Amino acid sequence: MEKEKVIEVKDLVKRFGAFMANDRLTFDVYRGEIFGFLGANGAGKTTAMRILCGLSRPTSGRVTVAGIDASRRPEEIKKRIGYMSQRFSLYEDLTVRENIELYGGIYGMSMKVIIPRREALLDRLSFTQYGDMLIHALPLGLRQKLAFAVAVFHDPEIVFLDEPTSGVDPVTRRQFWEMIYETASHGITVFVTTHYMDEAEYCDRIAIMSEGQIAAIDSPSALRKQYGTASVEELFVKIARPQKSKT
Repeated sequence: MEKEKVIEVKDLVKRFGAFMANDRLTFDVYRGEIFGFLGANGAGKTTAMRILCGLSRPTSGRVTVAGIDASRRPEEIKKRIGYMSQRFSLYEDLTVRENIELYGGIYGMSMKVIIPRREALLDRLSFTQYGDMLIHALPLGLRQKLAFAVAVFHDPEIVFLDEPTSGVDPVTRRQFWEMIYETASHGITVFVTTHYMDEAEYCDRIAIMSEGQIAAIDSPSALRKQYGTASVEELFVKIARPQKSKT
C-alpha cells in the first residue's frame, strides 16, 4: 500500500537578494511519520520550515502542505497544522487552562468542544493540579510538554516542532519523545528540528541540511550503514563538515 504524502517539496528555492537560503530542495513527508530535519545554524532548515508553515513564500519550486499550495494559499496552511517554536510560545501571564482555551479559540474550536477536551488533556498529562497556575510558575519541562500538547490540541494533520527539547533535562526529553510517538500513532505527522543527534535516532527518517541543500535523506539506520558510521552524530559530522570547509 502506497504511503500518503502530506508534504511534497519539489525544487524549492528561497532567495534573499543574492543569498540562496534553500537551493532546489526536493523531498516528501508521509502521514504519521516522524521526520527529522537536521542542520547547523545557517544551513537553511529554519527558512524551509517557515515556508512549510505558511509563514513565508518560496521564490520558486512547488511546495504542497496538507494538500495546500504554499505559493498560492499559505494562510490556509496555518489552519491545518500545529506549531511549537524553539522559544516558549504560551502566554506566561495566563493560567494553564486559559492558554488552552485561547489556543483552542485561535484554532476555531468552540468552547463547547474546548472545555471537555481541555479537562481530558489535563488529566492525561497529570496536569489537573496545575490547571489554575500561571504558566511562568511551571518548571520548564512541564511548560514544554504543555506547549506540545496545545500544538496538537486541534488534531492537525502535521505538527512542526522547532528544537522542542532545547534546555530540558534528559528524563523530560525522553517523556517528550513518548508524547511524539503517541501523536504519530494517531496519524499526525511530526516534523521536528533538533540539535540533539541522539534524538535523530528516534525519527523514522531524517534529512541533513548543509549550505542550503539536502545532503542526505533516509532512515537513520540506512544512512549510518551507507556512510559507515556508528551514530547519527558521526554521520552528521561526516556529511556536513566537508561541505562546510569549502567556505
